[in-house]
Amino acid sequence: MSRRRRSNRVRNTKAVTAPPASVTIIEDIEEDEYENHRSCWKHIAYLNTRDSKPKLTEEEFELLKVTAPCFYEECTRRERSRRRVKCKYLVSKLRKKLNSNIFINYLEVLWKKDVLDEKKNSFVYVDCLWFSMYKSENERVRSSVFESVKAKQIFSNEYVFLPIVYWSHWTLLIFCNFGEDLDDDNEKTCMLFLDSLKTTETAQRLEPDIRKFVLDIFRIEGRSEDSSLVDDIPFHAPDVPQQTNDVECGSFVLYYIHRFIENACSFNIDSYPCFLKGDWFSHKDLEDFCNTFDSSGAIR
Repeated sequence: MSRRRRSNRVRNTKAVTAPPASVTIIEDIEEDEYENHRSCWKHIAYLNTRDSKPKLTEEEFELLKVTAPCFYEECTRRERSRRRVKCKYLVSKLRKKLNSNIFINYLEVLWKKDVLDEKKNSFVYVDCLWFSMYKSENERVRSSVFESVKAKQIFSNEYVFLPIVYWSHWTLLIFCNFGEDLDDDNEKTCMLFLDSLKTTETAQRLEPDIRKFVLDIFRIEGRSEDSSLVDDIPFHAPDVPQQTNDVECGSFVLYYIHRFIENACSFNIDSYPCFLKGDWFSHKDLEDFCNTFDSSGAIR
């Protein structure tokens, strides 16, 4: 009588049930924050908020914590090597999608390099989150913007750069000569809205809120201009160079700032758009800018 051969297959076992614990739901989080959790429950939970798959239940979340625990904080990691690898196939970090933290790091380095002492009275930039915070329905968040505005007196500078990140898209708003009185003889004051993806019509959609933002700043600074004068400030959205994919808007805004600082001395509203045209710079110029930035080692 032949013996029945035992199968090498692993028998099905009952799922391990997790002890009761509070459920952590991960929503609206920057992707970089979880890039180091590639194989643990945190990364799986994060991805679950990003795609169209059926959402995990609370029980499945708890089971993930047991079957895919996170050891990232417990592992000892050596310091990243300072040696930089040069390869023509590497993609610059600046050519990828930038969150607000990374963007401001690049902008601070750019500012130290481009804005020398003789230019500090002409140029100033403000926090890239100011406008989105101003649009918040939370009154406490909005008031924090007004407090910062009052402390900085931003319109005392000739050119004010306001990077805007809204609807996951970066654009640049430049306030020109807002220190001037808004009277009938003023032909210098204007707003420039630079958008590397004009097909989204972001300028038209944001213009009413931008004018309201300006009026609120005037009131905070104690200026007497009424809403009709603010409504008459020219708002220009020139045809500047455009991005060719869906992730480069942040790097375009940084390069817009860099090039405008270089060319500002030749800007004149009477000859608008001046240099603000589709051939202002080439994609090769932007690529060289990004690669030079990365190779400098200023941002790691």
